[in-house]
Parts: sequence; C-alpha cells; structure tokens
Amino acid sequence: MPIAPLRWRGAAALMAAAMLALAAGPPAARAADKVVVAVTAIDDHPALVACRNGIRDALKAAGYEEGKNLTLVYESAKGDPAAAERIARKFAKSKPNVIVPISTPSALAVFRATTGTPIVFAAVTDPLGANLVRDMHEPGGNVTGVSDLSPVRAHINLIEAITPGARTIGVLFNPRESNSHTLVYLMKKTAPGVNMRIVEAPAQTESAVPAAAQGLVGKADVIFVPTDNTVAARLDDIIKVGVDNGMPVYAGDLDAVKRGAIAAIGLDYYNVGWQAGNMVVRILGGAQPGKMPVVVADKTKLYVNPTIAKEMGLTIPEDVVSQADEVVK
Repeated sequence: MPIAPLRWRGAAALMAAAMLALAAGPPAARAADKVVVAVTAIDDHPALVACRNGIRDALKAAGYEEGKNLTLVYESAKGDPAAAERIARKFAKSKPNVIVPISTPSALAVFRATTGTPIVFAAVTDPLGANLVRDMHEPGGNVTGVSDLSPVRAHINLIEAITPGARTIGVLFNPRESNSHTLVYLMKKTAPGVNMRIVEAPAQTESAVPAAAQGLVGKADVIFVPTDNTVAARLDDIIKVGVDNGMPVYAGDLDAVKRGAIAAIGLDYYNVGWQAGNMVVRILGGAQPGKMPVVVADKTKLYVNPTIAKEMGLTIPEDVVSQADEVVK
C-alpha cells in the first residue's frame, strides 16, 4: 500500500511519520491486508498448473497466504482464445494489485486489455516477438515476466541420439500461437545442421490436432510436440497415432512423458512459476515492472519413458536412460 504524501512540516511531524513507517513493517507486510493477485491461463494442462502452483508457493514463502492476507483469483480460458479475452477484460476492470497471465495467448489478452495495472507474465516463449516488451533487459511500461523458450538444439540432439536414423521431424503446432511460430522457426533453422528436416503440421484448434497428427504418417520419421497449448490439450490422440504407426513421439514438456511421449528435455514449470511469483513479490514491495529484466528460465531436465518407446517400436539407448532425471515407468 503506498504511503500517503506528507502534507506537514516540522521535526515532530517527520519523527511521527518515521515511527509509523517502522511500526508498519516491511513492504510485504504493509501491503498484505490489501493484496489481490489475479492469475489466468489459456488452459489447465499439467505444465500450466505446475506454473500456477509455483506462483502461489512463491507468494506464500514471502508472507502472502490465501485466506489470511492474500486473495488469489484464478480463471482458466479452457483453451478458448475468446474466453481469454473476456477474462483479461474482467481482470483489468477489477484492478488487482498484479495480474499474472500464464502462456502467450493469455499474456497477449491481458496486455491488450490492461492499462496501468502491473503484469507479470509466465511461460511466454518469445516476449519480444509477441510485442509484449520492447527490450528484454528493460521491458518498459507495466510488463515483465518469465520466458519459457525451449532448448531447441537440445531437443533435436535428443531425437538424433534415440532415433539416429530419423531424417524428418513432424512438428505439430497452432499457427495462431506466436510462441509456436518462434519454436518452428528455430527448429527449421537448427535441423539442417544435423542433416534433418522439419515437416510442419499446423492445427488451429484442438479438434484439428488428431487429423494433423495422422497426416504426418508417411511424411515424418518422428513426431515432436512443442510447448504449444492447443496441441498439448490433445496429447493422448497424438500418442495413439505414434503407437498405432510406430512413430516415436517426443515433446518439449516434461509432463508429456508421463502422459506417453518417449522423451523430453523440458523446463521445470513449477520453477517458472516460482520465478514469476518472486517478481510479483518485488512489485508488491514497490518495484516497477518496466524496469525489471525479463527472466529466461533455464533449468532443464531429461525425462524418458522406455515402456512407451517399445510400444512405438524402439529402445532408448542405455547411455540416454542413465542421464535421465526421471525414468517414467
């Protein structure tokens, strides 16, 4: 809560003000009884849920706890861009202390709807490309946050290590998601360096994903599922295509391995949320978002799933399994 400007003069008045400030405690405690943080995500798939949990826990670790001194509002767009826009307008009108959109579509919706209220985005692949910030080091305006740019070269190296004969990677993505455009561009730029080629499989809606996956049969050696919210929502259908046709399915999201992808090098999305939550804490303490550098998450892990790999017709090499942070049974 901002301290009202002093409108009186004199040593006694200044001393009284100083005593009041000391009694009020640290910035978090002063704001605690008034804090409202509004969080929204484009969908509720596991990576975004983990991100939301990280935000909540970071706030709690800083002394902001739901039911005591924090109102944490959450709404999911359930995969519907129009719903994301409605939620963004609703949050902008209610004027919480900070709005935290998770994912690029939600961040763009909040950015378009909001004036003045601080925004801390989370899990946005390319904040510059999405025009959310003017500079990664000094974002400007009322926006900052955490980028989840995938380690594209590491993904391609993993595909090569497990399926050395693969020469074509089928990439499922929603062309309406700017984050996916960035990832596909980077993959197309990187793949030729290891004698591979990218086959694009666009799907603009969740219902179009199964057909797009089926369309890769005979055109690609493996399927790659990037951190695309539309595609992630239909991962089960993609896994079925992989199993039915002996096509290994790789992913950029660790949780996808637990759901049936054979391997992924991915970010810890709980940590992405934790970093975003700490940025929210700093803003509640008085920091200006436009002067806080965007954080690029870099904590990656390797998950493998040897059981599903066999169902897709291959064995993950032991040297890859031995390096895994988690071997999914």
